[in-house]
Amino acid sequence: MGNGFSDNKAARIYLAGHRGLVGGAILRALTSAGYDNLILKTSSELDLRDQAQVRDFYAQEKPEYVILAAARVGGIVANDTYPADFIYDNLMIESHLIQGAFEANVEKLVFLGSSCIYPKMSPQPIKETYLLSGPLEPTNEWYAVAKIAGIKLCQAFRKQHGCDFISAMPTNLYGPGDNFNLETSHVVPALMRKFHEAKITGMDSVSIWGSGEPMREFLHVDDLAQAVLFLLGAYSGEQPVNVGTGTDVRIRELAEMIKEVVGFDGALQYDPDKPDGTPRKLLDVSFINSLGWSAKVGLKEGLHDTYQWFLDEYDCLRR
Repeated sequence: MGNGFSDNKAARIYLAGHRGLVGGAILRALTSAGYDNLILKTSSELDLRDQAQVRDFYAQEKPEYVILAAARVGGIVANDTYPADFIYDNLMIESHLIQGAFEANVEKLVFLGSSCIYPKMSPQPIKETYLLSGPLEPTNEWYAVAKIAGIKLCQAFRKQHGCDFISAMPTNLYGPGDNFNLETSHVVPALMRKFHEAKITGMDSVSIWGSGEPMREFLHVDDLAQAVLFLLGAYSGEQPVNVGTGTDVRIRELAEMIKEVVGFDGALQYDPDKPDGTPRKLLDVSFINSLGWSAKVGLKEGLHDTYQWFLDEYDCLRR
């Protein structure tokens, strides 16, 4: 352990997935912290599903640190509709980048997973040790299995080869740069867009999937970015590290908060025939808190921040 990463502002850092929600936030955090030797590639420049391309990339660029934020992501609808894409693409991306990092003698790699790796009926709050202790939530098991494989790859390379590969498991994320496509988005951007468009078209009500009773934890993506930089400098271990706020809200409460932020005056109609997903998913964040990191952005503050970004980008998002 130590703060070698924190002190080395000239380190060659490859950030995979810099255009996504998570990658964009990490890019902002790295730039703000003074790291200026960043390696960034779009998917058209480097197909991470192609092992030969990834090997050539490592040989040419020789990164010292790798942040693996690239992934195929989506909400319940997307996971349920495209299971083959979710498991295949994510397995290929992480396999090629982690194996390639080993072959290229990368100093440190952080793999970003998801809280959906944990069993559907985990005791709450969910400790890191609950991994693989029960069945997964069926609607996103394809993505979850791929992410679990990524954790195990990091652990295997650490065990067999001594690689300093670590894993961080963020809870549900939201923030500037989120995906607001109603077919593939998660709950915060989906509700935000629904309420906004209902407001500007004068609708009387908005339909919301499920009963509204499940409880969820939400972490602003800028908090996650700070956690990633923190872990790169302060943690080296086999155990995946939960990253969250340690608090949760019912989906009904979340919907009311977003409704207020957007300024929608209509009614909310819940559709219990649609799936709820996991009843509750709250991470135990005592481990990362004990290392010295905790979330800073409150949910209401973060929702206002996200909605402002949505308004600024709305014309582009509709295309």
